[in-house]
Amino acid sequence: MKFAFAVIMFASVLMSTRTSSANVKITPDVVYGHKFGMALTFDVYQPQKESNGAGILFMVSGGWYSRWTDPKNMLDWFKPLLDEGFTVFSVRHGSSPKFVIPEAVEDVRRSVRFIRLHAKDYGVRPNHLGVWGGSAGGHLSLVLGTTSDEGSPKEKDEVLQNSDRVAAVVAYYPPTDLREFVDEKSSYYHRFPALQFDADLADDFSPVLHVTQDDPPTLLIHGDQDKLVPISHSEKIMKKFQEQKVKAELLIIKDAAHGFQGEDKNRASQAVVKWFKQHLLK
Repeated sequence: MKFAFAVIMFASVLMSTRTSSANVKITPDVVYGHKFGMALTFDVYQPQKESNGAGILFMVSGGWYSRWTDPKNMLDWFKPLLDEGFTVFSVRHGSSPKFVIPEAVEDVRRSVRFIRLHAKDYGVRPNHLGVWGGSAGGHLSLVLGTTSDEGSPKEKDEVLQNSDRVAAVVAYYPPTDLREFVDEKSSYYHRFPALQFDADLADDFSPVLHVTQDDPPTLLIHGDQDKLVPISHSEKIMKKFQEQKVKAELLIIKDAAHGFQGEDKNRASQAVVKWFKQHLLK
């Protein structure tokens, strides 16, 4: 089966330490951890008025590349959520090609734990966090939704004492089964460096294998003409959700390929807002 992952390209532009745009306060480059002497960061977008107390972590990841951009460039993308009072966290992980999927997963787990620990500082409730992403970002979102834990009180690092559980998930066109892509004979293994990890660990990072009845409500959005991440990935995990009686929906966008445009993008965005309002504002 032919398969590839879209890489979301972001510009790299310097930004001041804090700025406001319209009714949104942007706090860029919050450090949630370090690795190899480098900072792991996210940007915070807070509605200036009528925050609803819920937070959405957006996974900045395409092909498991995670690039920095001027946070103001993402305002239009997050506007539908911000207009409804959600606080948005734009999370970057250790990027391919330097880091592979297990390391990216470790990073995004830490981001959830960090935000839970500091939830009061951002005006959100720790048990009202959702996660959202597309393609590789959708994969990471589903990993968080299906394999989270409560943290460990024995950890010396206070961040790691906190849970990485989320209360709702949205995933656009996510790869859900990595087992066929981590074989050294696979062209995908060589094309996408993040897949170059121990094949014996592929099960651990394939969300379709980890669905259980306590998973959070999950919305999958997929185009039926996607040649990059075939819709079968969403269909298979949707079947697992149904078997385990997890609250889940699969929105199929007719004639859409990988990466929604125009009216397809608007439809998907409206579904995201509706899902998080339904499941995070109870």
